[in-house]
Amino acid sequence: MLVNLRTFDSVGGSQGWERLPFHRFFSLRPVRIQLVLGGSALLALLGASPAVQAQQMSSAAAAPSNEDASYRKEFTYGINFNTRGGLIGGISVRSTRMLNQDWARFWSIEGVEVKHPKEQKVSNSVGGQYVLGKTNYMYALRPSVGVQRVIFRKAPDTGVQVNALIGGGPSIALLMPYYIAYDYTERNSQGQPVGSITDVRNEQFDPQIHSTQRILDRAPLFTGVGETKPHVGVHVRGALGFEYGRYRDAVAGVETGFLFEAYTKRLPILRANQVDDNKLNRSFYPSVYLTLYLGHRS
Repeated sequence: MLVNLRTFDSVGGSQGWERLPFHRFFSLRPVRIQLVLGGSALLALLGASPAVQAQQMSSAAAAPSNEDASYRKEFTYGINFNTRGGLIGGISVRSTRMLNQDWARFWSIEGVEVKHPKEQKVSNSVGGQYVLGKTNYMYALRPSVGVQRVIFRKAPDTGVQVNALIGGGPSIALLMPYYIAYDYTERNSQGQPVGSITDVRNEQFDPQIHSTQRILDRAPLFTGVGETKPHVGVHVRGALGFEYGRYRDAVAGVETGFLFEAYTKRLPILRANQVDDNKLNRSFYPSVYLTLYLGHRS
């Protein structure tokens, strides 16, 4: 059945509207009404989209970017292990200041013990232990400056960050005499003491004076500290740092690299009979190192 909307009132009056089912009325509305309603909805969506976009842009601007450095300073403490040290090579501290999101500069100071590669600890018949031929302890202080670059940046609260660094500076070697407890007691041909008095003295080892048969033990560590002599050199290092941290203000990681160190003269760590000190010792000390560090950021 076709209905003329213009004449509907005149034909049926108000009763015509009442007799026409509700769903059939909407099924018979003209196409132009549908277009008006659809256009109104589209305009509403278009009007709302700039506001939504603006809100999204402001939220993105307010959120910190992972590419931006979230800190400006870093201070770390480390324990050093190296190929020229003992079980623990030494300790270090470092202060780093960020220049931008990728580059930083730092200063550091490191204190390590340097050992001769031919050092050998021996024991004697009375239970004493000492390093055969050792005449000096060597400790190195290394203040340095350098630059650091971020190679791979970690997420803010997880992951591993990889840094590359290069630095250098002066080296100060402290040679502290290695003292031994040496037995000067007079003995007979059978090796028995003559008399009741024993004569044991703490002295710096000298192969021209001391026989290994009469060395009783190593003297206490700081016996010869007052005779320490400084020597000046230079060093340069290159390394990779692998940094892990779950919190923005804390840092932990490991650094591994190489170090070249040179002094103006050969430093006597070991001495031996009928061997030139310059042939036995050296002035150039390359090494590979690993440092475990902890610290904080601000």
